[in-house]
Amino acid sequence: MMNRIALLASLLLRVVTLHVCLSHAHSNSTAEALALLDWKASLLSLTNRSVLPSWTVSSRNAEASPCSWFGVHCKGDSVYRINLTSYGVKGTFHAFPFSSLPNLKELDLCINGLFGTIPPQINQLSNLTYLDLSYNQLYGIIPPQIGQLIHLRTLHLIQNLLNSSIPEEIGQLKSLEELSLQNNYLNGSIPSSLGNLANLTYLYMLNNSLSGNIPSEIGNLSSLQELYIDINQLTGSIPSTFRNLKHLRLLNLSTNSLSGSIPSEFGHMESPNELALFKNNLSGFIPPSLGNLTDLTVLQLYENKLFGPIPEELGNLKLLVFLEMSQNQLNGSIPSSFANLSNLETLFLRDNQLSGPIPQEIGNFMKMWMLELDGNQFTGQLPQNICRGGTLEYFIANDNHFRGPIPKDLKNCSSLKRVRLERNRLTGNISEDFGVYPSLKFISLSDNDFYGEISPQWASCNNLSSLQIARNNITGRIPPELGNSAQLQALDLSSNHLVGEIPKELTKLTSLTRLILSGNQLSGGIPVEVGSFSQLEYLDLSANRLSQSIPETIGDMLKLYYLNLSSNNFSLGIPRQIGKLVQVNELDLSHNVLSGEIPTQIQSLQSLSTLNLSYNNLSGNITFFNELRGLVQVDIGHNELEGPVPDVPAFQNASIQALEGNKGLCGDVSGLKPCKLSKNGHHKLLYATMFPLLGAAILSIAILALFFGFKKQGKDADEESENTMINENLFAIASFDGKMLYAEIISATNNFDSQCCIGEGGYGNVYRAELSSGDIIAVKKVHPQRADEVRAAKEFQNEVMAFIDIRHRNIVKFYGFYWSAEQSFLVYKYLEKGSLATNLSNEEAGKELDWDKRVNIIKGVAHGLSYLHHGCSPPIVHRDLTSNNVLLNLEYEAHISDFGLAKLLNPDSSNWTNLAGTYGYIAPELAHTMKVTEKCDVYSFGVLIMEIIMGTHPGDLISTLPSSSLEKQLLVKDVLDQRPLPPSPDVQDQLMSVMKIAFMCLTHNPHSRPTMYAVSLLLAN
Repeated sequence: MMNRIALLASLLLRVVTLHVCLSHAHSNSTAEALALLDWKASLLSLTNRSVLPSWTVSSRNAEASPCSWFGVHCKGDSVYRINLTSYGVKGTFHAFPFSSLPNLKELDLCINGLFGTIPPQINQLSNLTYLDLSYNQLYGIIPPQIGQLIHLRTLHLIQNLLNSSIPEEIGQLKSLEELSLQNNYLNGSIPSSLGNLANLTYLYMLNNSLSGNIPSEIGNLSSLQELYIDINQLTGSIPSTFRNLKHLRLLNLSTNSLSGSIPSEFGHMESPNELALFKNNLSGFIPPSLGNLTDLTVLQLYENKLFGPIPEELGNLKLLVFLEMSQNQLNGSIPSSFANLSNLETLFLRDNQLSGPIPQEIGNFMKMWMLELDGNQFTGQLPQNICRGGTLEYFIANDNHFRGPIPKDLKNCSSLKRVRLERNRLTGNISEDFGVYPSLKFISLSDNDFYGEISPQWASCNNLSSLQIARNNITGRIPPELGNSAQLQALDLSSNHLVGEIPKELTKLTSLTRLILSGNQLSGGIPVEVGSFSQLEYLDLSANRLSQSIPETIGDMLKLYYLNLSSNNFSLGIPRQIGKLVQVNELDLSHNVLSGEIPTQIQSLQSLSTLNLSYNNLSGNITFFNELRGLVQVDIGHNELEGPVPDVPAFQNASIQALEGNKGLCGDVSGLKPCKLSKNGHHKLLYATMFPLLGAAILSIAILALFFGFKKQGKDADEESENTMINENLFAIASFDGKMLYAEIISATNNFDSQCCIGEGGYGNVYRAELSSGDIIAVKKVHPQRADEVRAAKEFQNEVMAFIDIRHRNIVKFYGFYWSAEQSFLVYKYLEKGSLATNLSNEEAGKELDWDKRVNIIKGVAHGLSYLHHGCSPPIVHRDLTSNNVLLNLEYEAHISDFGLAKLLNPDSSNWTNLAGTYGYIAPELAHTMKVTEKCDVYSFGVLIMEIIMGTHPGDLISTLPSSSLEKQLLVKDVLDQRPLPPSPDVQDQLMSVMKIAFMCLTHNPHSRPTMYAVSLLLAN
């Protein structure tokens, strides 16, 4: 009986104990659930979906467990892991329930929208072993309290906005195996305490602003396998203690200002003066001790300040696969020990001062696929077995002093994709020493001593996009078979001894963008099929023996921005179709025998900045050049031109040499006789001075009436007859009854109903109006409550006056205005795709904006701004360049709009103003100088480039950084908008160039920014 009682008592005790334990467990689980729900309540979603929908309980008072929630993992009934990677949550980290999750070991919140600082309360997660907060927008400091997470094995804070120094306390994380801090704005020195992390295997601190020396204590990390400290501002030497990193496989110290160290064997010099002198001269040496790191497979030291010879000891790195030491000041020769690097696949030594011959053993590397030796002073012959392994794809050896034949096996190296051997002293028969390369995309053999004839076999390189053999001793004819190279985009055969006619078969190259055949002995005419070059941007046929007339079809090359036909024997007149080349920036027809009058259609070339028509037989007057206000440089000397010199800066500032040799030119220009006015001339002068004085209203209404009057009459006259109509009807048009037009606009917009509104301008709403003629226009109506203010502030007049004389393909076309006491509005051409801002903010439109379109938009804005700054007199500063004020037509061509804040710069005034513009685009100097210059627009243009590339406004990313470090902080691959398809390698190179231009424009010192004319030229090349 007693045994039964004892047994029952024991069972009862166990039940009670179990009940208490279960109750306690449910209590903990519920507490964790409620704490997580509190954090959820503070979060937003980056998408349209609800935030963490599975995180819910039926009642706040009910017992609940989070263990079935998305991203939450439990052991027992307690949360030990939370993983919300790339789930699209947005909010601060401060509301996270640190103290309520005592058993949490793994926390992964990477690739989300977390912002704000990392709270010091993170130390309450005392059992944490894994923490990943990468790819968010966290800023501020890394809290020192993070050093209390002594069980942490992984710490990832990649690509945030952290901008402090690395805390010394991280050195307390003795269990740490991975530390990733790259792509932030961390500054200061690398803490020596990192040397305490004996278990550290991976250390990534690249792409920050770290400075000072690399601490020698890093050499204590004996377990380290990968070390990336590239793209920082580190100085000093590479620590000799690195020799202890026996397990290191990847070492990247590139893009810093490291100066190397002195080889230890020179430390025994007896004379202190001798040693000091030696140190001063050799402080840039690469330490030979790196040769001890025999597990290394990747070594990157490029873009530093290293100089002196390459240590022989690097030949000990027999596992090395990738070696790059480019862009230093290394001298001497390539060590013979490099023959031991049999596993080497990539060798980059470009842009140093290396000299001497290349070890022939390099040609024995069976795995070599990329070899870059360009920009040095190498001599002797190239290795003759460079493609022995059959894997070589990139062979870059340009800008050296190599002489003799090319490698013997290059002819059969079918793996080649890119070859650059230009600017050497190489010799050989161009038709015999090269073969057929099925994968070849680019080859440049220019500036050598190759001879022979161009082989038709080049047409069999099916992927070839660029063939450059300029400035050699090539003879014979251009093979017509080249017309079958469908992928060819650039062909440069200039400065050789080519003869015969330009094969008409070349016009089948519809992808061609650059064709340079200048400096040969080509004869005959330009093939009439030249209009098939629909993508051609650059055409140079100068310095040949070409004759006949310039074909009218040349006007069909609508993308041409450079055209040079000079120093030939072209005769007859300049075809009027040349006026269709509206993108042309430089035009040279000099030194021919062209005759007749210059066609007036040339005034359509609003992008033209350089014009040379000298040494021809051209006649007639040139007053229509008054329309080309974008001209910067002009030469019309030695023709038969007459009449007054145009009143535009390019002519008024031209030297007498650019105007002399004409029989009747006159004007108020140094070296020319003044014009004698006839009675008719007095009338012309009267009109010329009278019309501007009529004011903005008459001229604008005239333009408006002209446009709609001609549209209604349905006329389809050519450009010349249309110009005649303008001159004949100007006074009749000036008396046009504006009431009819006003009534039609009111009707078309339903009295400016909101349903017709398509956006807001700087000081009014913009409406779409379809007129009875079928024409669609955009009407900007000034806000009624601001009408008096606008007139008082001259903003309305500014926009009118700014637009009256502007004629440029990249500036929105202005038709006129209506102005009364009751209401005022401006009338523009309607652009179908709307604003750039609208397209960038829309998901589908963002995908449609591919990288070619985006680059063209950037170019278009640059050309338009260049015209405003340098083609208008006085110059016009837009002052409010934003993505909202860039409009796109159906072809996604950019048009600058909204000149409500535009300022006409008076060279004699200080241009002081009130701060105006849109936040995020305003140049930093305006905040304290209040002085408007063209450089204010240049800064805004830099912001706009970044916005187009990133797909969104860069925000504080620009303003919080010193501009000198921008290029190091931002990489194209890191900031590209992910919506369009990835850019091709060629387009990515172009985007890198565009970003470099953006960095120049974003320089804080306005005097260091380029002019928009320079930017326009850079983008055109």
